[in-house]
Amino acid sequence: MATHQPQPAAPGPLPVIAPHGDFDEDALPPLEAEIREAVKAHGGLILDAANITFGDSTFLRLLLATHQEADLRIAAPSPAITRLISIVGADQVLNTHPTLQATRNT
Repeated sequence: MATHQPQPAAPGPLPVIAPHGDFDEDALPPLEAEIREAVKAHGGLILDAANITFGDSTFLRLLLATHQEADLRIAAPSPAITRLISIVGADQVLNTHPTLQATRNT
């Protein structure tokens, strides 16, 4: 089993990415590219998930892979995202916070 060490964070606060809408296999590539750029530049990111209305298994895969590779913090997950990550038990693994401010304070 391969393991990944999170990349060291760059000095300063993590960038916030705040996507809106549904994320399935077809809609995911632009978000994935933005996340990869943030990880490369900063070693992590805050994903403001308040306005994500749907995420499928490819979206969940992106979250889990990013979590393994970097400092991923999920802020204010919408009900749809809360349900998605809790159904599969990923809420026990992913770093989620009820608000963006709470996420920034960690």
